[in-house]
Amino acid sequence: MGQVLHGSARTTAAVRRAIQHSQVSLNQLAAHYGINPKTVTKWWKRASTEDAPMGPK
Repeated sequence: MGQVLHGSARTTAAVRRAIQHSQVSLNQLAAHYGINPKTVTKWWKRASTEDAPMGPK
């Protein structure tokens, strides 16, 4: 079964893992994956690669 991403997701679990384990600079990772540097920072800080739940609580 494939991975289900919410509508605005720009990264997959594999990309998030690569970001978390990379030693490359923040700006280089952002340019390589075509995402905002704030997104790279967010995934560096998180312990997991799971997407946060979206939608009504």
